[in-house]
Amino acid sequence: MDKRPFLRNISLLGVTPAFSQIDKWVAKYEHIMPETLAANEDFWEGIRKGYRLKPEYINLENGYYCFLSEEVLENFIGHIREVNYQGAYYMRTKRFDDNKAMAAKLAALAGCSAEELVITRNTTESLDLVIAGTHWQAGDEAVMAEQDYGAMLDMFQLVAKRHGVVNKIISIPNHPASDEEIVNLYANAITPKTKLLMVCHIINITGQILPVRKICDMAHSKGVKVLVDGAHAFAHFRYSIPDLHCDYYGTSLHKWMSVPLGLGFLYVKKENIADIWPLLGPDTNFKNDDIRRLNHTGTPPVHTYLAISNSIDYYLKIGAERKEARLRYLQHYWTDKVRNLKNVIVNTPADAERSCGIANVGIQGMKPADLADTLMKKYKIYTVAIDRANVQGCRITPNIYTTPKELDQLVKALGELAEI
Repeated sequence: MDKRPFLRNISLLGVTPAFSQIDKWVAKYEHIMPETLAANEDFWEGIRKGYRLKPEYINLENGYYCFLSEEVLENFIGHIREVNYQGAYYMRTKRFDDNKAMAAKLAALAGCSAEELVITRNTTESLDLVIAGTHWQAGDEAVMAEQDYGAMLDMFQLVAKRHGVVNKIISIPNHPASDEEIVNLYANAITPKTKLLMVCHIINITGQILPVRKICDMAHSKGVKVLVDGAHAFAHFRYSIPDLHCDYYGTSLHKWMSVPLGLGFLYVKKENIADIWPLLGPDTNFKNDDIRRLNHTGTPPVHTYLAISNSIDYYLKIGAERKEARLRYLQHYWTDKVRNLKNVIVNTPADAERSCGIANVGIQGMKPADLADTLMKKYKIYTVAIDRANVQGCRITPNIYTTPKELDQLVKALGELAEI
């Protein structure tokens, strides 16, 4: 099935979409290959005009939350008004079909069945549903990395205290020699007692993309199920979840998909749905193999659900391949300039296939918190400090509205600080 017409043709709530010129703008450049267009500043300046950006500083911390385009924002406001207008009638009638349509639209983009996807509040909730919902017994083991997101490590500590689970924690090198080096790190941590392995699709603190499919295949050969943290992957670079061969996949939608705050989704391979205990009391109308029983949230923010459609439409207008190429171009634009500077440490692999838009940089002898503080106060560049595991530096996350001139300011700042 060609999923693009399907994704674009779901109608919702009766809200008229905000007027947009982006279709005409993108059409002018349709003949240019994405890799070439990635460096075409005229095109991306036109895209940038679709966002309202603060001029007081350069925002290079888009990894936490990506701004909505004005088009998506106006549609979101329209959904708030319409839901408020329809009130309880909408909540008790039409919202169920609309929520189902949103899950179907996300599933089409993710390449999976709508019966394997449920909307959640974020990646943390998605992964917690699996970690806490697994049938643990004392002595069972779980494998993860110290570079994983802190909230997930906290949840594994909780199940260790509650159920007697043994957590086996590995460390991933910032500059691996090969996929096999990483796969072997996970493989060597697995024992006959291992029940679940968690792996990041892209490490949030460095931007390193891991060989998830190879890790999943290795784990499955040893009878271990795999949970993938895809918080920074969805709508960042292209992939199909089933192609990863994972059992579970969680992601956030307020990051690279630029959906309003408060939503994510969980993918569970159909055969595994009935094996997961819900965190909250499930709707008894749903059978054990119905993924909807995993997210019984009462009264959800339905206006935000509706904005999923607008964000996906905007993403498809720009083009997944164009966006990925631009993000990878921007990252290499600045990292290639500083990677060999004295006292500058880039904590992200140079290989283009091992990263995309996110990277991490540090200055020898300078604490990450001091680097982030100096970048903001002296150079008006906003980043986030990372100081844990084997990563000491600032995470740098541009987005499609970031310009090379802004990144030149970062390069200049790093060069000056490295000389101090």
